[in-house]
Order: sequence, then C-alpha cells, then structure tokens
Amino acid sequence: MSEKTEKQKMLAGELYLADDVELTNDNKRASLLLKQYNFTTVEDTEMRLEILKKLFGKIKAKIQIVPPFHCDYGSNIYVGDEFYMNYGCVILDCNIVHIGDNVKCAPYVQIYTAYHPTDPQIRQTKKELAAPINIGNNVWIGGGAIVCPGVDIGDNTTIGAGSVVVKDIPANVIAVGNPCKVIRSVS
Repeated sequence: MSEKTEKQKMLAGELYLADDVELTNDNKRASLLLKQYNFTTVEDTEMRLEILKKLFGKIKAKIQIVPPFHCDYGSNIYVGDEFYMNYGCVILDCNIVHIGDNVKCAPYVQIYTAYHPTDPQIRQTKKELAAPINIGNNVWIGGGAIVCPGVDIGDNTTIGAGSVVVKDIPANVIAVGNPCKVIRSVS
C-alpha cells in the first residue's frame, strides 16, 4: 500500500503540509480563477457562472457570489441551488465544504475548514489540519459570522451577525454569539 499524498491527508483530516507541490499547484489554479472572477462586473453574469463551474467541486444552476471572494482551492466546495454570498466572503476549503440549497451569506462571512495544531512543537513542523463543514438547506448566515472547522449547521437555521460557530448547530433554530449558541426555535 502506498503512502498517502499530502492532499489525501488533508482531506482525511490528518496532519499535512500545505506547501506540497500538488497542493501548491491546486492553490495557484484557484488563485488564477479567483483573479478573473474578482475582476468581473455585475454585467458579467455568465462569465461568473463559468468561472465558478471551473473553480468549485460542484454547483447548481443558480449561484451568486459578489466579489471580492476568496478560497484556497475551490475544488472542495459543493454548493446547492439559489446560493447567495455577499461581498468579502472567504471559504478556506482545505477540506470538503457542503452548502445546501437556498443558503444566504451576508458580507464578510468566513467559512474555515483549516486550522493549526495547538501543540507548538507540532505547529513548528508547518503541518496543518482541516475538518469538513456542512451547511444545510435554507440557512441564513449573518454578516461577519465565522464558521469554524468540523461544524454542521442544520436546515432552516439562522446564524446571527458576528457569531463564531465552534460547535454543531441543529436545524430550525436561531443561534447567535461568541461562541454561537441557540437562542430559540423557529419551528
């Protein structure tokens, strides 16, 4: 059995080196596509869609991301129908990010699968970690919210502006704060 590549380790949630040749090339590819995307205008709807089709792992027909937008690889992002992401959002997709249908993100939402080891000796090795994120259908994420690695957000949930989501949030709730906590049900 052959040893895992750094990319395979990354996607498996294991320690990996981000400056690996394959990952560096994947990041360069995404950077070039993002450069094109971020220089488009409102009139360039079809061009934006074509770039996102090349960039992301999978998208459905109706998607709108207002530039500027940034991600690491793009290929690990899977987006449902009627997705909207406002200005200045970032998705660090060092692991898989699944985003359901009818998800809306306000400006400066940050979705981070990537993180660093807390052990300073391991951190000095330059090895990193990443954990997947799943965002259900009909989710609204308020401005400036941060979704941390390994988090699942259930269907029909609202995440308040400025929240820091460090643990799973169930379906059909409103959750706010730092750390983000459920304040009430919506069902």
